[in-house]
Amino acid sequence: MKVDILASGSAGNCIALTSGESTILVDAGITKTKIEKRLLEVGITPNKIEAIFITHAHKDHTKGLPLANKYKIPVFAGEKEWKDIDLVNEDLCYIADQESVLVPFSDEDWVFEVSAFDVHHDAYEPKGYVIENVDGNFKASICLDTGKVDELMLFQMRHSDIYIIESNHEPRMVEASDYPNIVKARVLSHVGHLSNEQTAAALAELVQGNGEQIYLTHLSSNNNMTALAEMTTVRALMKKGLKRDTHYKLEVV
Repeated sequence: MKVDILASGSAGNCIALTSGESTILVDAGITKTKIEKRLLEVGITPNKIEAIFITHAHKDHTKGLPLANKYKIPVFAGEKEWKDIDLVNEDLCYIADQESVLVPFSDEDWVFEVSAFDVHHDAYEPKGYVIENVDGNFKASICLDTGKVDELMLFQMRHSDIYIIESNHEPRMVEASDYPNIVKARVLSHVGHLSNEQTAAALAELVQGNGEQIYLTHLSSNNNMTALAEMTTVRALMKKGLKRDTHYKLEVV
């Protein structure tokens, strides 16, 4: 399974996962034209997109959804999230839940099996996603905006080969920022975003040292630093006896 993170952060989020000739997107938070351009840059033609899975309806995850209408791409989101998504033609709207979706939509020729799990964010029904390939021997977990990682989320994501997870902020930087207090409280809340320490703790529970690939995403441009997010996770995994590039690989996006 090939992963291309086309955009990450408060300016927009979009992840492409490809197996064989089929590609799915998780989120479409940059403009349609930017998604098309970035897909082509990584060798993917937009008409090869089989489905789009939306984590939640905030604009930095949905801005580019007119792409779906242009290429007739089915879009999945939590049922309640659809009340805030008005960019997709009705015939392309589907509900994302724990029931697996087979993509492409053929019982005899599917490439991906995608299932959703609940996360904790200030949206109506935000989701994370687990994507497995046709043989069931490769698994990717995507967990973006969430204020905490609970036991059920850990259960859903365990035994993944790829972890794409937000490492959004350093709490002390948020506290010292010039954000209004209400924004600080939101970011730090259990329905806000993961701190570096929260992300590292979750990965310490999940990573077994079997060569997993970790992508740290959705870093705050104001309240985090790439080196800090990286160091926090590396240190937590080192405490488990896991060494970077020996037991796992790590990329900060």
